Amino acid sequence: MSFEGPFLAALIARLPEPTFNLAAYGVAYSFALIIEAPVIMMMSASTALVKDFGSFKRLRNFSFSLSILITFLMLIFITPEVFYYVTLELIKLPDNIANLTHTATIILIPWPGAIGYRRFYQGILIRNNLTRRVAYGTIIRLLTMSATAVLLFLFSDIDGVVVGAYSLSAAVVLEAIASRIMVNKVIRKIKTEKDNSDLLYKDIFYFYYPLALTSIIGLGVQPVVTFFVSQSRMPIESLAVLPVVTSFVFIFRAMGLSFQEVVIALAEDKKENVRCIKKFAFILAVSLVCILSITAFTPLSDIWLRDVSGLSEFLTEFALTPLMIMSVFPAFTVLISYQRGILVNSNRTSPITVATVIEFLFIIISMLISVRYFSFVGAVAATLSFVIGRIMANVYLNFSVYGIGKKRINLKI
Repeated sequence: MSFEGPFLAALIARLPEPTFNLAAYGVAYSFALIIEAPVIMMMSASTALVKDFGSFKRLRNFSFSLSILITFLMLIFITPEVFYYVTLELIKLPDNIANLTHTATIILIPWPGAIGYRRFYQGILIRNNLTRRVAYGTIIRLLTMSATAVLLFLFSDIDGVVVGAYSLSAAVVLEAIASRIMVNKVIRKIKTEKDNSDLLYKDIFYFYYPLALTSIIGLGVQPVVTFFVSQSRMPIESLAVLPVVTSFVFIFRAMGLSFQEVVIALAEDKKENVRCIKKFAFILAVSLVCILSITAFTPLSDIWLRDVSGLSEFLTEFALTPLMIMSVFPAFTVLISYQRGILVNSNRTSPITVATVIEFLFIIISMLISVRYFSFVGAVAATLSFVIGRIMANVYLNFSVYGIGKKRINLKI
């Protein structure tokens, strides 16, 4: 899935007015992410909670209701009065970028509902050791996205940001349908088993709302960062390169993000399980940082940014420093996935929300200081703030995870 961003950014960069369209693509994508934020953690919830048909039905109803609600909120957001107040008055985007972003956001209406739908069913696949089917769904998504993008690139004259939006929407809808088909046998099996569920809707709510708040706060930082970037030095160039840099880094972060569900599924009270998971996490984090750093600090970065992503010589040079700053980010992604997985597995989701609030606050404080007082270039300020905020969240969660480990030792004694 992480190859979507670089692939689409590379196509957009080769279409007319690439700087404006890349900037609009980055803003529209950040809007789509914040709107889908409440359902992002649904995969973790279904992995942890769906144990029989009763829990399946209740979490399914909860998930579908949430998906309908956020789709309704997206419909409100795209109304011109609301949308242009946010983009022109609050974020202060240039008019042409705001117009391109509005068109792309309208096309992305199916995005949040489809994401919630497929993440619910993918969690069930993970819980039943059918992770390969999750990968099959991702392959379907990638093929659909690629085919749609290439066809529009070759046989239409629409704006680049529109090509990206249509490709993303088509891809997530097909992946959602595929996930539902692949989970059919599991659901039939669940229906035949004895229903011992005592899971109530209020239990789901109290378990899930800290996770939802975590995603809302975490992804809500994107529009705020966009606001500060638009007020910084070289704002258009910064908005143009940020989706290219962050989508490339996401390739390396992706394995860390998926690690959270692995921890939830495998981290039980057995000490040997946790020890093995921690060792794997360390090896994964070091490997990802090394590979990304080799790219970021060598001429390989020019090959990726200029030749593959299609950036101009100027934007390639402009993107180098942000890419270098973000080279350590995958390690902190692996760490926070491990920390969150341990906490979810222990039914302690509140510290995850607190950590996200801490991360949000430090990102905003860092952006404020770097842009307003040190006059940093927007892309540099944004990437530096992302790293600082994540480190502070990791530090806080480390104490919560340490407390769980200590409690388990005391129980055994």
